[in-house]
Amino acid sequence: MELKSIKTILRAAAVAALSFCALVLQGKDRKEILKVYNWSDYIAEGVLADFENWYKQQTGESIEVIYMTFDVNEAMLSKIEKGHEDYDVVCPSDYIIERMLNNGLLLPLDFGALEATGTENYIAGNISPYIKEMFSQINPNVDANDYSVAYMWGTTGIIYNPKFVSKEDASTWAVVKNPKYAHKILLKDAPRDVYGPVLIYLRQEQLRRGEVTLQELMSDSSEQSLKDVEAFLMEAKSGVCGFEADLGKEQMTKNRAWVSLNWSGDAVWAIEEAAGVGVTLDYIVPEEGSTVWFDGWVIPKYAKNIKAATYFIDFMCRPDIAIRNMEETGYVAANSAPEVIESQVDESLEPLDLSYFVGEEGFTARVNPVLYPDQSVIDRCALEHDWGDDTEKLLSMWQNVKGNQAGAATYIIIAVVIIAAAAFLISRNFSKRNRHRKHRK
Repeated sequence: MELKSIKTILRAAAVAALSFCALVLQGKDRKEILKVYNWSDYIAEGVLADFENWYKQQTGESIEVIYMTFDVNEAMLSKIEKGHEDYDVVCPSDYIIERMLNNGLLLPLDFGALEATGTENYIAGNISPYIKEMFSQINPNVDANDYSVAYMWGTTGIIYNPKFVSKEDASTWAVVKNPKYAHKILLKDAPRDVYGPVLIYLRQEQLRRGEVTLQELMSDSSEQSLKDVEAFLMEAKSGVCGFEADLGKEQMTKNRAWVSLNWSGDAVWAIEEAAGVGVTLDYIVPEEGSTVWFDGWVIPKYAKNIKAATYFIDFMCRPDIAIRNMEETGYVAANSAPEVIESQVDESLEPLDLSYFVGEEGFTARVNPVLYPDQSVIDRCALEHDWGDDTEKLLSMWQNVKGNQAGAATYIIIAVVIIAAAAFLISRNFSKRNRHRKHRK
């Protein structure tokens, strides 16, 4: 799983336009072009150029990367479904990978030819066994690992300001309707990421009695569950100061909000930015449980350069490239190679049980718990699933909850942020450590 400056948008558009113009003018063979479609701000600077050089070294062939970005999963999917775009490699989220598999939109991955040329397979031994297992659960009938390779991942939890909110209160999803923090609470405008945690909270008794599992709840689109989650959110709405798509973490850094339902990668950004202006923030996955999300590389069925796409996915799993991408984006790579873990070690932190992630019993490491959750946290997290046609029911419920309430408070937030951002841009450029936006429906 960012607010981007006009300069960033224009630069991306210019790069794409120039690349396509170059393609037309030079009349390049499609085998010399790799079209990559990825989230905004989700790759380290220089990685694409390094891939082009590496590809030449490995194959003796030249390649030019045409790099395009998206900010909404469904917008990306719509282009691929229509078959109007021949992207070679794309980076959707878990539930979209599931939808693409269900609809026959993905090509199986084949790294045999790559290995036959002597190129090292960086995927086989470097992708975390935990994440491979989670990907195997994406589709009960088809192993998603045969069609996708994990890139980044994280959890959904609560960013909170410990000056105003106790850790005890932040440790439960009930915090989003706690009257003590009324009008200082932000909810992510992402129905899927709000529905899952709230349903987990509401079904605690059934979970304790073993009547249902966390994973079963993630596929629960029943009328009763939708009604129960809607009732909870309706009760919480009076104290919510805004439903935000990407502005919440910045509001937290300015003390304009004290509680924000958010993603772990954005939490890292908020905590770091807040520290720079003397504000302390923290992040926690509530005790009741939560969700984990994953983004992964896939090759769409309409791809024209499968060979280069395969090499690109392999290259992105190279440990040094994974480290660079982590450092630039702030998210956690699915790569569990020793050098990747070592690059994140901070001896001032408490050791965490990462046995699940590296596949070694008893393995611990002193790493950021926001980025790498302890085994005890993972044990109470589940993978979200695509609802297929029932997705419309989720969106309808969400609109009922938001109603017009999203209006005034949210618009005020947007106005304040736009004004602040304009002033900020005059003084200096945005930090390169921007995070990508994960708009999920």
